[in-house]
Amino acid sequence: MLVSAVFLLTVPWTVPMLINSFWVSVIAEILIWSLFAASTNLLFGYVGLLSFGQALFFGFGMYGVGIGIDHLGLSFWPAFGLGIFASMAMALIAGIFAVRLTWHYFAIITVVFSLIFYFLAVSMKWLTGGDDGINFVLPPTFSFGSAQWSFADPNFQYFFILATVAICFYLMHLVIGSSLGKAFMAVRENDVRASLVGLNVYLVRLTAFVMAGFLAGVAGALFAFFGRYASASYMFYHVSGEGLVWTIVGGAGTLFGPVVGTTLFIIIREVVSTHWEHHSLIVGVLAILAVILAPKGIVGLWRDGLDRITAPRMDRPAPAKLRIES
Repeated sequence: MLVSAVFLLTVPWTVPMLINSFWVSVIAEILIWSLFAASTNLLFGYVGLLSFGQALFFGFGMYGVGIGIDHLGLSFWPAFGLGIFASMAMALIAGIFAVRLTWHYFAIITVVFSLIFYFLAVSMKWLTGGDDGINFVLPPTFSFGSAQWSFADPNFQYFFILATVAICFYLMHLVIGSSLGKAFMAVRENDVRASLVGLNVYLVRLTAFVMAGFLAGVAGALFAFFGRYASASYMFYHVSGEGLVWTIVGGAGTLFGPVVGTTLFIIIREVVSTHWEHHSLIVGVLAILAVILAPKGIVGLWRDGLDRITAPRMDRPAPAKLRIES
């Protein structure tokens, strides 16, 4: 953990020396998509809800920023806040209906919501730019007199993304360790028993759904600033599917499983895509192997390995004593 933290804090200087400055942007993108995968993980890994609608909230985060800057003339922070608020509001509206359902019914209704708003975004070209999306000029993030800091500075962009993602993961850590997090896991394990001990299962699921919308919205807003545009293509349900695959392969129900899965697949995409256009086949094969060989994901496999090494071997027979008959 400490090595990873040191690496992330020194990326803008160490990565250009070791590989190429291009990878600094790739790592920033990995951080954003890891946060998006964490929103899927919160629902699937901790509450037991399989959602294919997280791309909807990601897209609302993007469009909140894009429309706020391009149409409303907002500065950085109001546009950022608008993207997050729009995502959470959409999550609340969708969640009121969706969390009444479970299993495949829940997955289907999240896909339906995602498709409805995807086609609306494509058709409302006057607002969303349609297939072309919205391009906008980056406003400064901080201004003090004549000094300004914005995403135009690659180092500032990277550290802002790193700090925002780190705060979100820390907040998720606090929630998971709280009584609310225990309620999430109780509902995941057995919603009937959870209701019998006094938990409002509907409210618990709705709370998790809105929180997951918040995480996806922050990721979408960051990605809009990162790419300087907002596009309806990121609202399509296949984006949600990618986040789910990253979560399962990395380790659903673990805090940093989505980070591991996202890192693995984006690095594969960047390395293989330059040589072979069908890199998604490799992603599919790896996902299948992970589900078969490591049902708990890479992080779960790693933890099991450490437990085998560090756990005392209680079943080892005691050495036999030499007995000499007189």
